[in-house]
Amino acid sequence: MNHAAPGSAFNHTAVTHTGFVKSGWAHTGLVKSGLVKTALVKTAVTKTVVAKAAVTFLAATTAVGSNPVLNLGLFVGFVAVTLYIVHRVSSGNQTTSSYYAAGGEFTGGQNGIALSGDFLSAASFLGIAGGIAVHGYDGFVYSVGWVVAWLVGLLLVGEMLRNTGRFTMGDVVAFRMRQRPVRVAAAASTLLISYFYLLAQIAGAGGLVALLLNITGKFGQSIAIAVAGAIMILYVLIGGMKGTTWVQIIKATLLLMCMALITIFLLGRFGFNFSTILSQATQHNSLGNAILTPGTLYGKNELDFVSLALALVLGICSLPHVLMRFYTVPNARQVRRSLVWAIWSMVGFYLCTLVVGYSATALVGSDAIVHAPGGENSAAPLLAYAIGGSILLGLVSAVAFATILAVVAGLTLTASVSFAHDVYASIIKKGNAEPRSEVRVARLTAVIMGVLAILGGILVNGRNVAFLVALALALAASANLSTLLYSLFWKRFNTPGALASIYSGLGSCILLITFSPVVSGASTSIFPTVDFHVFPLSNPGIVSIPLSFLCGWVATMIGSREENPAKQVEMEVRAMTGIGSGLHS
Repeated sequence: MNHAAPGSAFNHTAVTHTGFVKSGWAHTGLVKSGLVKTALVKTAVTKTVVAKAAVTFLAATTAVGSNPVLNLGLFVGFVAVTLYIVHRVSSGNQTTSSYYAAGGEFTGGQNGIALSGDFLSAASFLGIAGGIAVHGYDGFVYSVGWVVAWLVGLLLVGEMLRNTGRFTMGDVVAFRMRQRPVRVAAAASTLLISYFYLLAQIAGAGGLVALLLNITGKFGQSIAIAVAGAIMILYVLIGGMKGTTWVQIIKATLLLMCMALITIFLLGRFGFNFSTILSQATQHNSLGNAILTPGTLYGKNELDFVSLALALVLGICSLPHVLMRFYTVPNARQVRRSLVWAIWSMVGFYLCTLVVGYSATALVGSDAIVHAPGGENSAAPLLAYAIGGSILLGLVSAVAFATILAVVAGLTLTASVSFAHDVYASIIKKGNAEPRSEVRVARLTAVIMGVLAILGGILVNGRNVAFLVALALALAASANLSTLLYSLFWKRFNTPGALASIYSGLGSCILLITFSPVVSGASTSIFPTVDFHVFPLSNPGIVSIPLSFLCGWVATMIGSREENPAKQVEMEVRAMTGIGSGLHS
């Protein structure tokens, strides 16, 4: 077997003639900024690292000759076009229905593309493509969870949630329970999950802008994070749900088209024969034929992998910003269509990553990828630069920037709507809030949430915040899924059960992650020089998810029965048919 590596023709060209090594981190100042550590941590595939994938991607693009002027032009152009579109489509955003749920005006196809846009991200493109390039089959396994996860929404949650609620998860959980404590718990869960997810994303967005524009100082990087956050806040203030959905649709379409065109080009280069790609990939990968079979990456800690898989599969359709998307379509039938569109969009995307990943190792060589700035995440940038030069690299960079901006805008909107609707309107105003004042509170909350995200992003700049994304998924699977399923399917479920399932899920997740190797005791930890971890797994899902279900059941059984037959019947009929909710399934 010929294991070509750094000596292959393409590798020599990429490394020597583009000055890849010479123009590495030493010349961009990334060593001083601390981002080298983040970029070298090998967790892009195993930890759903959206923000870190973007950072390492940009380190690689800087190294291979990315053009800051071109990148700035593409960024400004994208922001200008999308802000114009957001302004055009968002006139009359004064009612809660319009601002929170776009008036339910999107079709299933449009909403499905927007849903897929939440997860067809920089991490998907770079992390999974790089994982396939280096590890082969095992690098692709991770993406299967992303697709399978949507079946939870399709089969269990989506339609019933749309029929029962109006804008938030709190509408469903509090439907037949005591409003104040349940809505406070639902809002707390939404705000906490959204902020953790948002913090990782905004740090990645700022790092992306800083690296593409070759901003190396801490102050300059802080400005980049602030600018990215300000653009995010503008999307939410101007566009509401309608505007942010169109931004998601645009960026998802761009990413799908980009991947499809690159895939077609690569297939044509190999005579439209995928077997030829695989054969050449085995010759240029240090693992040889092993990249075509399982076992190159996973299997060392089966329990940790199962824990991560549980959080991934059960957490995606429990994320607050995903749940809110079920309200942007007119009826339950369109919810089903949304999820089908999302699933097939992701299937097509991840099939393209197979071609991109194996082509990267076939043309570049696994050793060159591993030793490049950014490690595995540099596979796609190296390949893009090889087949399309700095122009294609700049386009891919702009799409990655669009991806992060769209996601953070959706997260900010979700958090602001949860506070305005569940806390301000339902608790403070006891259901008597004026629509305009409620929307005004939502906008103010969006600004506060955005400012907190910017400050948090500046504080964690240069640190490994990858775990925040995995933590958000585990929190969603633990606190939200159990509560929603019990509320929709168990008539006896009561207020103590809802509070127990939400707070036990949140508390156990945070406690276990605090005392896990993610925070201390490992070279990739947040605090690598100290060791106070007692929980051996990096993801708490395997413990926190069953614990949440158990606590919800125990608290319900020992709590007082809240008999309200009329409400129970109404909820059941609405959930199953949509009758009584103003919907027609």
